[in-house]
Amino acid sequence: QVQLVESGGGLVQAGGSLRLSCAASGRTFSSYAMAWFRQAPGKGREFVARISGTGATTYYADSVKGRFTISRDNAKNTVYLQMNSLKPEDTAVYYCAAGPSMLAPSDYWGQGTQVTVSS
Repeated sequence: QVQLVESGGGLVQAGGSLRLSCAASGRTFSSYAMAWFRQAPGKGREFVARISGTGATTYYADSVKGRFTISRDNAKNTVYLQMNSLKPEDTAVYYCAAGPSMLAPSDYWGQGTQVTVSS
């Protein structure tokens, strides 16, 4: 069982930056591929980025490529999402998720953190 707790959301102006954090419980954090998803009001959940257990491999949605960076610190059981050049369309609840591999669905989810980008 893995428990995930996101933090770092908030209100930011367009063009600004935020860094989200996701702290995970358990001693096997490095064995999980970690991902960020988001859900905007009235829309379905959307994939944002994923990182392998070692951090060597990352994958991004086209909508955030070049603006967002996913990283992890296995010593701290934490995954991050650095978000730069934010746009109003990035407004959403952001969720952290853990899964067994880069290709498998996520098994564990956090409660989400709100990101609001004003124009």
